Amino acid sequence: MSTVLEKIRLTEFSHGGGCGCKIAPAVLAELLAATPIRGLPAALLVGTETADDAAVYKLNDSQALVATTDFFTPIVDDPYDFGRIAATNAISDIYAMGAKPIFALALVGMPLDKLPLAVIGKILSGGESVCAQAGIPIAGGHSIDVLEPIYGLVVLGLVHPDKVKRNSSAQAGDVLILGKPLGVGILSAALKKGQLSDAGYAAMLQSTTQLNTPGEALAEMPQVHALTDVTGFGLAGHLLEICRGSQLSAEVSFSELPVLEEALSWVKQGVATGASDRNWKGYGQDVSLPVGAPEWQRKLITDPQTSGGLLVACAPQAEQAVLAEFQKRGFAQAKTIGRLTPWAGASAGGARLVFS
Repeated sequence: MSTVLEKIRLTEFSHGGGCGCKIAPAVLAELLAATPIRGLPAALLVGTETADDAAVYKLNDSQALVATTDFFTPIVDDPYDFGRIAATNAISDIYAMGAKPIFALALVGMPLDKLPLAVIGKILSGGESVCAQAGIPIAGGHSIDVLEPIYGLVVLGLVHPDKVKRNSSAQAGDVLILGKPLGVGILSAALKKGQLSDAGYAAMLQSTTQLNTPGEALAEMPQVHALTDVTGFGLAGHLLEICRGSQLSAEVSFSELPVLEEALSWVKQGVATGASDRNWKGYGQDVSLPVGAPEWQRKLITDPQTSGGLLVACAPQAEQAVLAEFQKRGFAQAKTIGRLTPWAGASAGGARLVFS
């Protein structure tokens, strides 16, 4: 049996992997625009209006329920690692709202005629191990027989209604802090080509299985004004969601961006995912790059991050406290990458996000 398992390459079963298989932002916006929104209750504090990370429903004066779901096809070949990555990614949306996760439900779609049950079992075990690390049970779920392997979670959490961290409440003058380095999508592309080194894989795995636990502590900081996590739409895409929701612009310095070391080497050689180009097309005219910027810089800011880092907008006075919280919880590469400014609108060329 072990020989059979060793020959299974999960990524061969999927046309895209991880958050790189998300629907492109422009297509998603068109789909959502065509969907009517009716009868929203006053207790629904956060819905689909600003493409936030999770829905939030007020239960009482001291509790709000946070609900999210996330699932995708394999980004790595090892089934246990795939389960860990998918679970970490799903739970991240709870932390990105400043909430504490309380339990999860498993979403499982597997090609039963192609994958041995032992492989599927390892995927589920990987997901359960991360939930145990987060201190939550998998309390149920749903499974179906499909053509491609799919795994993820529905996750529920709790937060005080007054401490919800939206992606639309940033303020001009806020500094931007990124909790994890970029480059996961680039490394996954190198992995699929069979070119990723053992060290590169280890770095990718360490990043994608690190729970974004600082989100709970950030909820307690009034000067943290907005919060999201960087996933399938890349740094530029998720920062644009903050800018659009808050009606602000952003200035980001390339030299300050934390990047996984081997990813930087690969992207400069042209290695990237197909989702990178789809993301770029979805941004419209709202992203500005320096004149003559090398192609790798565009690929980096559009790189889909599976289980990426938290992106924090906070008052300058809170910058060191936020960075200290990340450091305390093991996020050694967390960095300040830019700042938010007033949005000048179309008179400034329509660019809300400027990289320099």
